[in-house]
Amino acid sequence: MQSSGAGMVTIEQLLELAESTLRAAEFNDYCPNGLQVQGRTKIRRLVSGVTASQALLEAAVNSRADAVLVHHGYFWRGESACLTGIKHQRIATLIRNDLNLIAYHLPLDVHPQFGNNARLALELGLTVDDCTAGEQPGLLYRGHLDQAMTGSEFAERVRQRLGRTPLHVPNERPLRSIAWCTGAGQQFINDAAALGVDAFLTGEVSEATTHYARELGIHFFAAGHHATERYGVQALGAHLAAQLDMEHEFIDIENPA
Repeated sequence: MQSSGAGMVTIEQLLELAESTLRAAEFNDYCPNGLQVQGRTKIRRLVSGVTASQALLEAAVNSRADAVLVHHGYFWRGESACLTGIKHQRIATLIRNDLNLIAYHLPLDVHPQFGNNARLALELGLTVDDCTAGEQPGLLYRGHLDQAMTGSEFAERVRQRLGRTPLHVPNERPLRSIAWCTGAGQQFINDAAALGVDAFLTGEVSEATTHYARELGIHFFAAGHHATERYGVQALGAHLAAQLDMEHEFIDIENPA
């Protein structure tokens, strides 16, 4: 997805708008939010993507980007601080090409307009009823379908709209109400069931998740970490570009996980 603008802004202007939109300073996250690797000071073209992989960085360079906006950046809590191996190669690519790397994790999961959960609801045709459950509002959403359907019918909707077949732990109950958390949200299955929903959808699945779904008596869908988190970052990138009259391109690096 690509949008064209004619303007050039400073990195400070871009960060100021992103920060004020996401209110990132309010979050205690697993990684730093905002500018992670500094590049050139003038920004004309912004590339967005899910994860700051080597493939995305090289695609951004080929696209003549000035800044890269991602959901999964670097410097995660508990990881080694040494710049060796893959981390060295990625950061060297950014520095050699004077590219800014901007990353937002939890702020981009929970935002009511540009967040991953909010945008996934739009993709799947879900009406949002509530998003305040749990310690971090916005991480677990609850909503409903306009009409009840079977689990198989909903799995087919997910396949058509996200472009991949989800793992489905079935249940006999009709599916009308649903909770969801994009990415690696399978640990919220008990919280989802406590909301009284018919189904829980997330990105990933763990070995125990199947047993929980069966014993809780709900449908469970794992639709892919990457697939469920493609929509927030591209919506945010498009918004920033439109507000600042920049060029923007979302680059989707295929990932089956």
